[in-house]
Amino acid sequence: MSESPTPRLSRRVGLFQATAINMSQMCGIGPFVTIPLMVAAFGGPQAVIGWVVGALLALADGLVWAELGASLPGSGGTYVYLREAFQYRSGKLMPFLFVWTAMLFIPLIMSTGVQGMVQYLGYLWPGMTTLQGDIVGVAVVALVIVLLWRKVENIGRITVAMWAVMIVAVAVVILAAFTHFHPSLAFTWPAHAIQLTHGSFWIGFASGLTIGIYDYLGYNTTAYMGAEIKNPGRVLPRSVIYSIVAIMGIYLLLQIGVLGVVRWQDMLNPGNVASQSVASAVMEKTFGKGAADVVTVLILITAFASVFTGLLGGSRVPFDAARDRVFFRSFGKLHPKHNFPVLGLVSMGVITAAGFVLARHVGNAATHPPLGVLITLLTTVMVIIQALAQIAAVTVLRRRQPNLARPYKMLLYPLPSVVAGIGWLVIYGWADKANPGVHPIEWSLAWVALGVVAYLIWSRVEKSWPFGPKEIHEEYLTAQEQPVPAASR
Repeated sequence: MSESPTPRLSRRVGLFQATAINMSQMCGIGPFVTIPLMVAAFGGPQAVIGWVVGALLALADGLVWAELGASLPGSGGTYVYLREAFQYRSGKLMPFLFVWTAMLFIPLIMSTGVQGMVQYLGYLWPGMTTLQGDIVGVAVVALVIVLLWRKVENIGRITVAMWAVMIVAVAVVILAAFTHFHPSLAFTWPAHAIQLTHGSFWIGFASGLTIGIYDYLGYNTTAYMGAEIKNPGRVLPRSVIYSIVAIMGIYLLLQIGVLGVVRWQDMLNPGNVASQSVASAVMEKTFGKGAADVVTVLILITAFASVFTGLLGGSRVPFDAARDRVFFRSFGKLHPKHNFPVLGLVSMGVITAAGFVLARHVGNAATHPPLGVLITLLTTVMVIIQALAQIAAVTVLRRRQPNLARPYKMLLYPLPSVVAGIGWLVIYGWADKANPGVHPIEWSLAWVALGVVAYLIWSRVEKSWPFGPKEIHEEYLTAQEQPVPAASR
């Protein structure tokens, strides 16, 4: 059988680069801007609970990604998993809905990174106007697209360099915090801080869990790039697990260290530096304004790295879908020289820029901060079609394709699936109560319903299920029975 002339993505990303990509996307600006949000959710330094439970959820969900990514290492991650698992009953509905949803929630995640970046820039540029901030944010997205306009092996080198900057930034802030650490600030919790019988505690817990898992999001970035990972059966699960464990340690040290230097009450005051640029406030209190300026620059680079790696992974999501004729076919075209999905990169970049600008002009800084609104909306949209559907996909695939090669099998199956499912349901179920007036559940259901309508129109045109026969293609089960070309191993 002759090799297909169709252009394919190249497997050039190894374990170190893959782990760096995940960690850069996970850390980014997230913890530097959400520490005040977490403190506000819990009402005190007991906010550290949010990062602990967020880490547990990330680790449980990460094991879901690890098994699926190792056995189904295709471009687009969740798209491939849902396509393979749910084709037997609902045709192409689930993968279509994922791509439909991912085109919204992935750029929204990136827009929060840009928003946080501009927020920290305000420390160095206190007179920055809203318009100037908008221009800076859009320019950042444009620069990311320019830097991603190259071969993936060159991108890997850039990512490792930015990962190193991220490590330096968090290490310096942690070091500064613990050299001037006051245990009384970090470990003196308000009276009745944990009232398990009080509804307000659980609302704060659900809100804190949402913020916590948002900060850990990114451990799945290499799964979106499954077709570009060397030895994916080994590299993908390790990159997921290593990155979660490493970031878990970084976040706990950062959170505790910051709370030991800055009064948590100061983080709740919108006019205080600590509420906008808490890491800069730590550096200013410990090593002075000059050190704070330098570290703020490093944090800005870290935020840029997060947007960079996020769009790198996200731009690959529609690629396989377009090749399967489950999305617009133009998304399946690769750059003739650099071999990357052109339209996926450009479209997600444009949506990221638009989401950033819109977020800066909605919400109320006191009751509904734009960053908090974005985090809530993107998380609820993601839970239905990605998180819960993937958990189900692990079990469905074990039953439907028992002979599928699984280089990595979930430890203690199905316990991590159950833990992850409960965590995601808590986040989703309490979204409205934790964000009164925003209606994230209603918005998420409306978006999915609109996606179902779009699917019905698409399936009618394409004569696919339910307007045509189901097409069952067990791609990876079939592929493992055939010899693998040496260049693809």
